[in-house]
Amino acid sequence: MSSIKIRTKRMDGKTQIRMLIAHPMEHGRNRDKKTNALVPAHFIQQLTVEHNKNVIIAGNTGANISKDPYFAFMLKGGNAGDKLTISWVDNLGNQDSQDHIIN
Repeated sequence: MSSIKIRTKRMDGKTQIRMLIAHPMEHGRNRDKKTNALVPAHFIQQLTVEHNKNVIIAGNTGANISKDPYFAFMLKGGNAGDKLTISWVDNLGNQDSQDHIIN
């Protein structure tokens, strides 16, 4: 099961894209409450959004984003049946990807 949930909504010639990513997003400065040891950094470093196999967003993120990040933006255009692919890679090498068809 993917860690990415995607929702789209077409309106006035644009498409609203919303995504929620299940990820701990630890910045490496928190301490474990039981052992008082630092919790290792674990955060998404790269986020990519593709529309019909064309990269429309390729961004670097960092440890300052909160747990389970939510991203939303408007895509100029976007038709029913178009394919979106959202993918991410974190600082530990973990990655995930999710496809979504605009309806």
